[in-house]
Amino acid sequence: MLKFNIVAKIPNSRGRAGIIETAHGIIETPSFIPVGTKATVKSLTPEQVSTLGADAILANTYHLYLQPGTEILEKAGGLGKFMNWSGPTFTDSGGFQAFSLGAAFNKTASKIGDRGGREEIKEEEGSRKHDQRVEATEQGEAENYAKITEEGVEFKSVLDGSAHFFTPEKSIEIQHAIGADIIFAFDECTSPQVPYEYQKEAMDRTHRWAVRSLDRHRMLNDRKKVDPTHTSYLLSHTSALYGIVQGGRHEDLRKESAKIIGSMDFDGFGIGGSFDKDDIGIAVGWVTDILPENKPRHLLGIGSEIVDLILGIENGIDTFDCVAPTRIARNGAAYVRGQKAVDAQTINLFNAEFKTDFTPIDPACKCYTCTNYTRAYLAHLFRAKEMLAATLTSIHNLYFIVHLVKDARKAIIDGKWDEFKKNLL
Repeated sequence: MLKFNIVAKIPNSRGRAGIIETAHGIIETPSFIPVGTKATVKSLTPEQVSTLGADAILANTYHLYLQPGTEILEKAGGLGKFMNWSGPTFTDSGGFQAFSLGAAFNKTASKIGDRGGREEIKEEEGSRKHDQRVEATEQGEAENYAKITEEGVEFKSVLDGSAHFFTPEKSIEIQHAIGADIIFAFDECTSPQVPYEYQKEAMDRTHRWAVRSLDRHRMLNDRKKVDPTHTSYLLSHTSALYGIVQGGRHEDLRKESAKIIGSMDFDGFGIGGSFDKDDIGIAVGWVTDILPENKPRHLLGIGSEIVDLILGIENGIDTFDCVAPTRIARNGAAYVRGQKAVDAQTINLFNAEFKTDFTPIDPACKCYTCTNYTRAYLAHLFRAKEMLAATLTSIHNLYFIVHLVKDARKAIIDGKWDEFKKNLL
């Protein structure tokens, strides 16, 4: 079962450093969790992900349910054994698909609005919207791919158009079958742009679904305790369940949701998106001031900007996930340090200036890519459309973000947070 201990705090702040103990290892927090949507961090082997310093991987319940299917994952011994990852694993609930395939289908809206307004919905393999449009066009359909009711979410597969129905109970059952260490209650994620009235409606429904998720989770864990000698992977360890706080950009709704979800007997908490990035520190603070301090908090789908990570950490977030490091890597973008000690920005390796640049992506970086390869070589790989380009750049980008958060943790423990933040921002 999950255990969480706080080992240090940022003075006069909500931020802390801690340790999450799971059945498959520890997560030293704060920690950045790479996304392995379909049981793979795109273009990388699990061994490479482990070598670059990642503590855990987060996979997508909806996509794994569709392919390869929970029966295969169960027979394989669970997600970790299936993909040869020995460390902790997370799975989301599938609730985001209720948003992305429904209200946000074919629209420029996201669960976290960017600083310039709206941004398109993206997932680990690039733009989900592109895949949806292609299939809708092929089938001659214009309607949404998901419909939300009180009972759950009816949706169509993005693979073959077949109909499926997720309830809170089914989401929990699927996640138990997948075998992740940390799973999430089924929720309804909304866009920051939807009206207040619907934000409240979706939040209230998320609260009702949280109760149902928790009830089914307890039932499944009780079954494991009754028959601990069962050969099924489902009975080999108990999963930890996180409840999800929603409420959009509205302070009253966020605080209400934090109070209600925080009062339930969850092992930890996820903070859903649906707020503007300009308000990320403020909105997260509304929630973490209310949630129990002795339980871990995960910020779902955090953006790619480093300031978001820092504001999240400072306001009491323990773990983050985001597809951005590997997604932008596949498009030729690589993180580099700026004028300050750890100020991050990106370079575009397709730019002509890098054709003859025989320096590492980032001279200060100690990743495998920067230790062994040059910008010129990577620029060549991208222009030649070689698969190795995505692999080497993804190694660098993930190493960069994972170790940036590890540096933040060290700064908290060493009592040097203010210095660390000043150098960064």
